[in-house]
Amino acid sequence: MRAIQFARYGGPEVLEAAEVPDPVVGPGQVLIDVEAAGVNFADIRQIAGDYEQPGGLPYIPGGEVIGRTPDGRRVMGFTANGYASKAVLDAGDLVSVPDRLGPGEALALLVQGLTAWHLLRSSARLRPGESVVVNAGAGGVGSLAVQLAREFGAGRVIATASTRDKRSLAVELGADTAVDGAADGYTERIIEANEDRPVDVVLDAVGGAVFEAALSALAGFGRLVTYGSSSGEPTPAVDPGRLMAANLGVSGFWLRPVLTERGAAGLEMDELLGLVASGRVRPLAGAEYPLSEAGRALADLAGRRTVGKVVLKV
Repeated sequence: MRAIQFARYGGPEVLEAAEVPDPVVGPGQVLIDVEAAGVNFADIRQIAGDYEQPGGLPYIPGGEVIGRTPDGRRVMGFTANGYASKAVLDAGDLVSVPDRLGPGEALALLVQGLTAWHLLRSSARLRPGESVVVNAGAGGVGSLAVQLAREFGAGRVIATASTRDKRSLAVELGADTAVDGAADGYTERIIEANEDRPVDVVLDAVGGAVFEAALSALAGFGRLVTYGSSSGEPTPAVDPGRLMAANLGVSGFWLRPVLTERGAAGLEMDELLGLVASGRVRPLAGAEYPLSEAGRALADLAGRRTVGKVVLKV
C-alpha cells in the first residue's frame, strides 16, 4: 500500500512516501480502504519525537481516518497509522458516516468535535447563561466549540483569532464577538468584549502568556480549561493562593484517556452527528492535500495558515 512515513525525528520535512505491506488485521479489527486521513497537531509532535513510536522507526503517523469497509460501509475512526491507503480500525468503535458529509466535515467530529464537546460538558461544566471565551475560535476545535457553546446555552460567546478574516468567521459561526488573541492586552480585550465584566469560562490551547492573561480575565468561580500549548511558550506555574482568592478553577483535558475508556462511538458522537444532521452545527472543513503532500499540510497547520479541519486525500 501507499504510505507516508518518517525514519528520523524532525519537522514535516522528514516525511517521505513509501510502498509498504498492508497492515495485519487482528481479532476484533477491520481493514478499510482509506478515503482521507485527518491532520492534527499531535502528528507534528509525534514526528518530532515527543511521542514514543510503538515498534520504532520507520513509522507511519496519523491517528484518524475515514474510508470504506470490505462490505462497502463508509466509516471513520481512530487508528495507529493513518497516513496510508489502508488502515486497521477496531470493529466495535467504528462510526458510521453518511455520504452527504465530506471527509473534512466528518473527520472534524472525531478529535476536534469530541474535544470541543468534552471541554464544555465534562471539564468546564458549562451552565446556562455563562460567558465563554474560545481561544483560536476559527480553528478545528475552536470553530466547533463556538457553535457548541451556543447550543449548550452559553449567554455570551467570545472568540479570539489572529486575523480579521478568522475573527469574522468565528462570528459567522455563532460567536457574539471576536477579538485579537495576542497575549499583549488580552485580558483587557476579553473583559471589554464581555460588556466590561470578567468571564466565566475560557477554553485555551495556546498556553504561555495567553494562559496567564486568560486566568486574569476570569470572574469569581470562573474556570480555565487548558488542552494544549500551540504557542510553544512555557506556561507559568499557577499559584494556588491566587486560585483560592477568587475561587478560580484550572483544569486540563486530553482526549486520549477518554477514548481509551469509552471509545469514539458513544452518546457524545451521537449528539454531534445529530446536531450536524439538523443543521445546527457546521463542521468546518479546511484544506484538502494529496497524501503525497503530507509535509506541506503539517507545515501549513503548524504555521497557522489553515482554517478548519485539514485532511489528506488518498
